[in-house]
Amino acid sequence: MKITLITCTYNAESVLQRTLDSVLRQPYADIEHIIIDGASSDSTVSIAEKYKTQSDTMHNGHTVTIQSEPDKGLYDAMNKGIGRATGAYLCFLNAGDMLTDDAIREFPSGHSVVYGETDIVDDNGNFLRHRRLQAPEKLTWRSFRNGMLVCHQAFYANTELAKQTPYNLRYRISGDVDWCIRIMKEGEKRGMTTWNTHRVLCRYLAGGMSVKNHRASLLERFHTMREHYGIVTTVAMHAWFVIRGFIKK
Repeated sequence: MKITLITCTYNAESVLQRTLDSVLRQPYADIEHIIIDGASSDSTVSIAEKYKTQSDTMHNGHTVTIQSEPDKGLYDAMNKGIGRATGAYLCFLNAGDMLTDDAIREFPSGHSVVYGETDIVDDNGNFLRHRRLQAPEKLTWRSFRNGMLVCHQAFYANTELAKQTPYNLRYRISGDVDWCIRIMKEGEKRGMTTWNTHRVLCRYLAGGMSVKNHRASLLERFHTMREHYGIVTTVAMHAWFVIRGFIKK
């Protein structure tokens, strides 16, 4: 079974190498790695090209493709990656994020999503902590009422569903929440279930786009949840998020 990894980059020379190295370390052979670059002005593309050469030389069964051109933002780049994907499942691995050494194995076929846990690392790739939100035993689109319990770096979407459910470009920061919910909704309509690996699949770089733009992210997420879960549920859950934050402090 082929698995597609999609890495979207823009001027990511300082963090990209550890992401690429984590893919090289995967013992699983049938990996397709698609790098979508937004016309970087630093050495990002050069780093990606050297990685492709190294991967090809290793004859590890991985295929690497690189596309560099201007885009309309992160989610436009992600949609380009979805369009090129040929694996059974696909996952977005951001520049700076790392797969755990045995993240990709033979996944069971026919599920809408294969998912797992995530650890948090610092700018140097050092372990900081386990992600506070834990994946539920059984993930459904209703699970995200309680927050994004599975981050997209540990969310392997069925590629057929993904191609029919692209990212909504009206979102600028929190489109991943909407996308994950819509993938699971569409899968449920088709009678497909999700599958829990019960493993840490990714080490996530702290301080991503939604953290750096926290206020805007919260507003987008509120609108997303209202659209999928209704205003009453959304207000109630956000009130709980605030209370939970004070309790944690």
